[in-house]
Amino acid sequence: MGSPAQEKAARQNIIDITDLHHPVLTDVQKQVMAGAEAAADQIVFQPEIILGAAQAQTSLSDFGADDFRERLAIWCQAIDEDGNASAVTRANLFQMMIRYAATRLRIEDIVKRHPEILDIQIDRPIIVAGLPRSGTTHLLGLLSADRRFRSLPWWEAIAPVPAPDEIPTAEDDNPRWTKAEHGWRMMESILPYMAIMHEFSPDHISEDIELQAPDFSSYLIEWLALVPRWRDYYLSHDQSGTYAYLKKCLQVLTFLNGPNRWVIKCPQHMEQLPALYKTFPDATFVLTHRDPVGSIRSQLTMYTYAARMFRKKIDIQEPLGYWPDRYEKLLRACVRDRDILPPDQTIDVYFHEWIRNPDPILKEIYRIADIPLTDQALADLHSYLAEHGEQAKGKIVYDLERDFHVTGEELRQPFAFYFDRFPVQVEVK
Repeated sequence: MGSPAQEKAARQNIIDITDLHHPVLTDVQKQVMAGAEAAADQIVFQPEIILGAAQAQTSLSDFGADDFRERLAIWCQAIDEDGNASAVTRANLFQMMIRYAATRLRIEDIVKRHPEILDIQIDRPIIVAGLPRSGTTHLLGLLSADRRFRSLPWWEAIAPVPAPDEIPTAEDDNPRWTKAEHGWRMMESILPYMAIMHEFSPDHISEDIELQAPDFSSYLIEWLALVPRWRDYYLSHDQSGTYAYLKKCLQVLTFLNGPNRWVIKCPQHMEQLPALYKTFPDATFVLTHRDPVGSIRSQLTMYTYAARMFRKKIDIQEPLGYWPDRYEKLLRACVRDRDILPPDQTIDVYFHEWIRNPDPILKEIYRIADIPLTDQALADLHSYLAEHGEQAKGKIVYDLERDFHVTGEELRQPFAFYFDRFPVQVEVK
């Protein structure tokens, strides 16, 4: 045991959100909700309104291939069908969709002006995939600590091509970073525990889903609203075109900032392995595996905590009715398609082995990627691990039975097929 002071510090680092079902709103939260509700009539989810706003913002008009328009229309319809979405959710999604449309205009514009961008080779990227809420972000951040790799910080992910007012000046050498920092501080003030569960600071390494969203596809909006119409459309359509768009965005970013040995990640890749492999056939594929109940437990808590701002009313049956089934769909696709990946380019990483000793796993990733893991590089990675531990900002309490009236064993029952395929250890009893 430590000293009384140490024990007190340890207790203070534990964050138990006890008002999940009946939130006690802060003054800041009340103010944000009131502002969104006052402006609710101005939010209209129609493709022509969203695209027109993006054109006005950028003074550009060419969106490139038109196939995205059907997907945008379904995004709008699916969001409008979410009757429990709060005014804050609708305002956030509306502005986000305008941002993606504006990004698409800027991507098309720079490629038109510099067609040589499409000749840039995305050379042997390292691609991480694994369940949401299962540590893939931590692994991505760790690999990104090796400066030989090119990664995607949040400030760049949300504004891949700088707007005219985002060009560096003597007063601000990175206006895109400054804007991202402002957004991050706003999020921390509104939902401080969400900021711990899923960081969006400017230098935080982002998922590449931000480069799929300007094509108005991916499973992104499933995380932001209850949109079964979009889920069913997305899962029933080949995503090769959107993965090709992701590659084009990487080419643009390489052209702007180089170099081109990328490390990227997205949990969605687990259910899109054919499209992923088709697009990046020379990649090193790192698939992480963990007890899905641990991941679902985290998602249920995160969803319900955020619901105080993003849902009109709190209903634990919403996430319970959606997310376990959604994880099952994702993992069934992974089990079905896993063997299309070349064995000599792929590593399966198991969480219980990673937390016991990450070094052998790191060495194998580097071996497959054909990059020397020097003593200095390994020391740098160890430094990152020491500085970004699980409790660096606080450890969230996840309690399935108290908060969601379900046991780990009950949630795990549909996932026997996954445990049969991969030697994953049970974490949550």
